[in-house]
Amino acid sequence: MTMLDRMRRHKAWLKWSLGLVVVTFVLLYVPSFLDTTAGIGTNPNDAIATIEGRRITVGTFQRLYQQQLLSVRQTYGGQITEDMIRQLQIPQRVVQQMVDEEAMVAEAGRLGLAVSDTELRERILRMPGFQENGQFIGDARYRQILALQRPPVRASEFEDQLRSGLLGEKLQAAVTAWVLVSDADAEVEYRRQNEKVQLDLVVFVADQFSAGITPTDAEIDAHFAANQERYRAPEKRRVRFLSVDAEVLRLTQTVTATEVEARYRESVASYTTPEQVRASHILFKTGEDKDEAAQRKAAEDVLAKVKAGGDFAALAKEHSEDTSGPNGGDLGFFAREAMVKEFSDSAFAMQPGDVSDLVQSQFGFHIIKTTERTPGGTRPLAEVRAQIEDQMKFEKAQSTAQSIADDAASDIQTPADLDRVAQARGLTIADSGLFSRDEPLAGLGFAPLVAAEAFTLEQGAVSGQLRTNQGFAFITLTEVKPSAIPSLDEVKVKVSDDVIRVKAVVLAKSRAETMARAAQRGSFAAAAKAAGVDVKSTELVTRSMPYPEVGVNTAVDDAVFSLAKGATSGTIQTDNAVVVARVVDRADVTPEAVAEGAPALLNQILQQRRQEFFSAFMEKAKLKMRIDFNNTALATILGGQ
Repeated sequence: MTMLDRMRRHKAWLKWSLGLVVVTFVLLYVPSFLDTTAGIGTNPNDAIATIEGRRITVGTFQRLYQQQLLSVRQTYGGQITEDMIRQLQIPQRVVQQMVDEEAMVAEAGRLGLAVSDTELRERILRMPGFQENGQFIGDARYRQILALQRPPVRASEFEDQLRSGLLGEKLQAAVTAWVLVSDADAEVEYRRQNEKVQLDLVVFVADQFSAGITPTDAEIDAHFAANQERYRAPEKRRVRFLSVDAEVLRLTQTVTATEVEARYRESVASYTTPEQVRASHILFKTGEDKDEAAQRKAAEDVLAKVKAGGDFAALAKEHSEDTSGPNGGDLGFFAREAMVKEFSDSAFAMQPGDVSDLVQSQFGFHIIKTTERTPGGTRPLAEVRAQIEDQMKFEKAQSTAQSIADDAASDIQTPADLDRVAQARGLTIADSGLFSRDEPLAGLGFAPLVAAEAFTLEQGAVSGQLRTNQGFAFITLTEVKPSAIPSLDEVKVKVSDDVIRVKAVVLAKSRAETMARAAQRGSFAAAAKAAGVDVKSTELVTRSMPYPEVGVNTAVDDAVFSLAKGATSGTIQTDNAVVVARVVDRADVTPEAVAEGAPALLNQILQQRRQEFFSAFMEKAKLKMRIDFNNTALATILGGQ
């Protein structure tokens, strides 16, 4: 599995609320804030968006974007590439979460909620990152720690962020307090997560039955007549545009060795990676209503099993009270400063494969296993020179493109001005061809801002400067083709393919029904052989695990988990196949296991349901808010992502 695959599997982890990032992250460490080149061509004080009068600035985006990148790089060993960042849409996610945070603050204000100075102070005093031996380190050292960040963080800035995070917590608590979870809910969910089945199954893939199917004209006519809206063509538009292409300008830019060396010195921290380890742990929490002696005894018992050769990941899944438990206790890569001192001292003192004795921190008792190490160091200038040169040429090209576009904007008032300005400045005029809202434009590719403007612009009008992935564009609307249901001749090939698919599914289901009846009367294997299909077998699997040729499928889950051991299903239809399954074995959850495991799920289910309700609540609240985006600044910081 590639690193990008791992990150995609844990994509939900990236969907954090920025208002709570400071609160969450500082529970274990004080985050580093780094300089960034994101947003070249924009002023840090420019607003990306305004929510009910509250401004989100480019500078705030830059800082929080780098904070998120740092976290991702620590988790994945500093190996994340720019391509991964683009594919995961991290910049876009940061912007969205910043908007969500400000919307929460606005909604909290509307409801009369506030965070007092006393509440803010109490949270700071309790943060482990500002404690030593269980005591607050004092205001002087608190400010010193903030001042040591890269770049320095003012206490007022940090406290404003923290206050927003606490306000978000208070709002969520206020609107979700009514959401409760019963013991019965937890028991049902525990069974759903832990019961297993072992299957034999056969898959009748519809495509395998399409050969030889030739729809008649009557069948095609009937299918089109019954499903005309499915084939409706969207509205399309055509524009002429003047392009200021930064990629072309990039080829003309030069960067001196002195400039490269100066940039390297200014941003050397960006090329420096601290020593990191990857570790897993099993946590037994202390504090609140926990019996510390009982927790220590439980931890010692599990430690003995680990030392005796027990499977660390399996024991973590069974016993750890940390959110990393379901992942086998894996915490990913982290620097020494990322964790509390007791934890880091132990993890960094061990070699890969070593397991610690019990380690106690303010969070509880840890059993730590170090699994990998990566040395720290600074990449030399020679290694990153080409990267810096390329980035600086990109910056200069963007700046030049911005200047040209700003200068041209004052001279473009009518469609005729596009040709005059293009000729005077050596720029190009092109035609987009017809495109829908979500299609690329010929010559510009995917350009959301251009497309959005094109679908609001009146014919004969000219736009202002619009950001594209290549630079800037000015457009005039030349044609509108309204949405319409096409003639059958225009979509006959597609309609014919759809008829073939429908008939193939019918054939697959018919063959599957015959096989299922035979399997229910006798041998599953013999029935499959007679039907000419292979039997696929699984190990014991839980819900939401992929099935052979089908993948993860709720319909199959619902069918097979309702069957007794030895029973054979009827036909189970999926999007592209029909499945028949036999339950070879079941591993049902015992009442004892439910009694032991279900209580731990109560809070997890409660938080999930409250978060789902709160997300829906905020989506409705945002519909009533005044939210304005600065498309130019937004396109600049997201350009090329």
